[in-house]
Amino acid sequence: MDQNNVEILESLADARKKITNEIGKVIVGQDSVIEKFLIALFSNGHCLLEGVPGLAKTLLVSTMSRVLNLKFNRIQFTPDLMPSDITGTDILAENKADGKRYFEYIKGPIFANIILADEINRTPPKTQSALLEAMQENMVTAGNKTYKLEQPFLVLATQNPIEQEGTYPLPEAQLDRFMFKIFIDYPSHDEEIEIVKQTTGNRLLDVKQVLDSDRIIQFQQAVRSLPVSEHVLEYAVKLARSTRPGDPNAPDLIRKWVNWGAGPRASQYLILAAKTRAALQNRLTPAEEDIKSIADIVLQHRVLVSFAAEAEGLKSVDVINKLLSQLN
Repeated sequence: MDQNNVEILESLADARKKITNEIGKVIVGQDSVIEKFLIALFSNGHCLLEGVPGLAKTLLVSTMSRVLNLKFNRIQFTPDLMPSDITGTDILAENKADGKRYFEYIKGPIFANIILADEINRTPPKTQSALLEAMQENMVTAGNKTYKLEQPFLVLATQNPIEQEGTYPLPEAQLDRFMFKIFIDYPSHDEEIEIVKQTTGNRLLDVKQVLDSDRIIQFQQAVRSLPVSEHVLEYAVKLARSTRPGDPNAPDLIRKWVNWGAGPRASQYLILAAKTRAALQNRLTPAEEDIKSIADIVLQHRVLVSFAAEAEGLKSVDVINKLLSQLN
């Protein structure tokens, strides 16, 4: 790794502290969620968020975009939302000089750096696919023209875990495009007291800009240059492969409780997230501990549990935690 990348990464840990401090002016608690957001951002990956309404998901994401000086758009997914409502559409316009008509492309809300896709499971698969295609390709095609999305580009898609009637759950193949699945929990008693104090008074909360898009892209590129030791690489691949019930080395608990395991993309994301976590903590190589700390959010939406697991009240995250305790 060259000296320039080393210097860039050394400044990342300092930037992380500043970002966390600025977000903390507005958001009470949620330190773990903020760290996972930052890992996803600097890994150039997307996140699926799950949590009940009213936990300040939108405020958290919009505050982060202000601190990072990135353009933010929120898209509310509804059953009648069309793909063009996300990506944009051609409209018929008229040239005032000569009266000729022409088609002009009006960009949709997908053209931003950070997208909050609210309740993505509320909209039909055709509209979901428009968002997921943009996530995968980093571009939008309209007619015979292609428009690149501005970098960095991060999608945070929410799912409401309570109201499942009339929803369109994302298929496993589409869930795999999300780097992380993050669960946002209720605040603690003390945190909720502080939230109520902040939001029911006259205090004006403002945040300072810490980074910009060019610097974030530099960090993303530098993170990929981090070296990874062979044993850490082996551990990540072994962990991902151990979730597959058909693998000859899969433990008994996986054969019993899992129908479908994580694919190779999970191994890639485990290493990339471990690199980013190490860099955020001012370390120039990831360790097994980094893999373990992010294993649940990388794997839980890629592991499909069996009826036997559901009958015992086990979710995929429970099975992953049991696997981690067994794996050497």
